[in-house]
Parts: sequence; structure tokens; C-alpha cells
Amino acid sequence: MRHPDIHRIFELALHIIFFKNTEVFLGESGILIYNMYSILRQNGQNADIMQDSTEFEQVDINSFFDNGAITTANDEKVELLTEKQKQLIDQIMPVIKASDKERAEIFQNRLKDLEILAKAMARFPSLLERHELTGGTRTPTSLIDSLIKHQDEGDSTLQLPSKAILGKGLLVAKMHTLSSLSKYAKHLENQDKTARQLESETVSSMFSLLAEDVYLNLIRDANQPLEFRREWALSLLLLWEHWNDQTIENVAPVLQSVWTARRKLAPAFGTMMGTSELLLISMQMDDQWISFIKTELGDNGVSQAMEEFLFGISFEQIQSLRTILKTKGIPAIGRDEVSKFLGEHVKSDAGLDYRDFYSMYTVRRDNARSRLRLKLNGPHKTLEDYFIQFVTKKNKEKQNNDTFARS
Repeated sequence: MRHPDIHRIFELALHIIFFKNTEVFLGESGILIYNMYSILRQNGQNADIMQDSTEFEQVDINSFFDNGAITTANDEKVELLTEKQKQLIDQIMPVIKASDKERAEIFQNRLKDLEILAKAMARFPSLLERHELTGGTRTPTSLIDSLIKHQDEGDSTLQLPSKAILGKGLLVAKMHTLSSLSKYAKHLENQDKTARQLESETVSSMFSLLAEDVYLNLIRDANQPLEFRREWALSLLLLWEHWNDQTIENVAPVLQSVWTARRKLAPAFGTMMGTSELLLISMQMDDQWISFIKTELGDNGVSQAMEEFLFGISFEQIQSLRTILKTKGIPAIGRDEVSKFLGEHVKSDAGLDYRDFYSMYTVRRDNARSRLRLKLNGPHKTLEDYFIQFVTKKNKEKQNNDTFARS
């Protein structure tokens, strides 16, 4: 985590203050960004999936594979744990066994169960290969086209590939197992560091779950460039195929730090501006986050999504609270008084547990989807959606600039 120098802090503060009169409220990023090309290289896939051009084009199906053979069975092994997760488990299990053999056996059995699930998942057709299924030939290209064309409202569970659904279940089971190991390790002598590392791995897995939602939201946004939607669809296929990628490992600690900072910084429920909170959070972030604030700050959707994150309540509740406090002439209230003034129970705060993070995200996600469907005022996307939009745009600009420089 890099800390900006005083000049960057000053520049950011001026930029935030500049937009203060437009009542822009900012928070954290909380988004998982996939670099498709590095993922393709990591997993041995052919990088020719993506054309080196400014627009997506139809490509020969053979560009997805090392050869043109049709795959009818998949004997690829699904890697349940990353190398780091394996090392942590190998490190903590002997300590648990020395402390409580019965508890160690329970954990061992749970890990064996996860391996069985992973092997079962591996038997399902890969999403990155060509297969002859009952409904016809399925390729990565046809899957991407299907994701883009599907614009129906409502839950899409039954529209998704079986491997994606199975993988999500396996991911959740792995999360709970890592979390249990982390909690148990906290009670063991001299295992605080290992406990924290296991907790970090749990959070990293949670961000994979969150990323799936974000990609699905963005793919369905017909207002986005088609090339971006195809890029997100490909990232989604890669996510479904490999739920434990190194990219997630690298991004999750940053996002976790933002969540922790937002949790510890109690915003002022009075001015409802959040300027100082935003500055303090942003000081801990990298250049990409700073650039996001500076370029996207004036967009109403972005600012509204950010204030929802910062204050932990919905756009509608924030509007009501502002009106109530202004009418009654109350300068500020505490977080624990929000429910009282709104006349309804609201959970404006959450702990540092990974389940709290995801729960708060899903509330914002569902509210945004409802506003979009009912054509109501307020943010129609989450902060995470807006951030990955921004990053995709910047990555595309960089790709185009690099291509121009080579020509």
C-alpha cells in the first residue's frame, strides 16, 4: 500500500472541495479488476482470444485452443487451493493437531470433502473449450454472445452454466472453511500472524463472489461499448473457470484496507458531506483510485453510489435524513441515532467480517437494480460497477496507446 506525498494529498483535497457545493459524497472502491491478458498467460490459454484492435471481431474458433479438436470430456483438475492457501493450511494443521486431535480431524475431513466437490466440478465441461452438448456446440464465443444478449430482468441463476453455479458453491464452502481455520488459529499460541493470513485469504475469496455480480451487471448494460461488454464477459468466463486466481490475491488486500478504513471512520451525520472521510480513505489508495476520484467525481451516479457506501444507508434514506436534520435544525447525530430519526431500523454500520462486507454490498446492488427497473432517482449501479467501468476504459486507452506506439 503506497502513501501519496503531500502534493498529491493537497491536489486531491482541492479536487474534493471543488465539488463540495454539488454535494458529491465519496467512499471506497471495493472492486476486483481482472487483467485478462495476464490471466490468459497464467492459465495457459491462447491470448489470441482477444484481437489486438480497437473493436471486437468474430474470430476463428481454433484461436481458442491449441488445436481444432472438439472436446467431449473434461479431465482437467480443478485447483481448490492456491499455493499460499496450501502453505497456510500445511502450517496450521500440525499446530491444531497438537492442541486438539479431534478438532484437527474435523478440519481434515472438511478439506477432504472440499476436494471431492472440486473433483466433481472438474468433470463438468470447461467454459474455455469447445464442447458438443445436448443443445448443440458450445464455445467461449457462444457463451460470451449469450451473456450479452440475455437482457431479461430477474434472477439469472437458471441461465448460467452449471459449472459456474457449482463453482460458486465450492467457493462459499472454501470461504467458510478458511474462516473457521482463521478463527480457531486466533486461540492458539503464537499463531496470530497465520490467523490474519487465513482471514485475508477468506476475504480474497469473497471478492471473487462480488466480482461475479459486478461483471453480470456491467455485461447487461446496453449503454456500455460492446467491446467492453465482451471483455467483461470473457473475464467472467475466466472467473467461473478459476475461482482462485493470483490476480484476486493481489487486489483483495487493497480492497480490504478500504473497507477497514471506511469502518473505522465514522462519517458526520449532520453535514452529510463526508469530505474529510473521503480524503483520509483516499490517502491510503493508489494512483488508479485517485484518478477515479478526479475524473469521475462530477457524475451524479458515481457520487450517489459513493455516498451510499460512505454512510452505509440508501440514497433514499440519506435524502430523508438530510431533510429531517435541516428541518429540526440539528447540527449532527451519531451513527446509533440514525434509526431513531428515520423512524425505521437501519443497519448503517457493519463489522470487519467478510460476510458483513458482502451483505452491505448486496443491499446496495439490489437497491440499484430496483431503481433502474422502476426508473427511480438515485444510483443505478454500485460503486464497484462504476469503478470497474473506469478501470476498463483506462486499460483500453493504454492498450490503444501501446498499439499506436508499436506501429
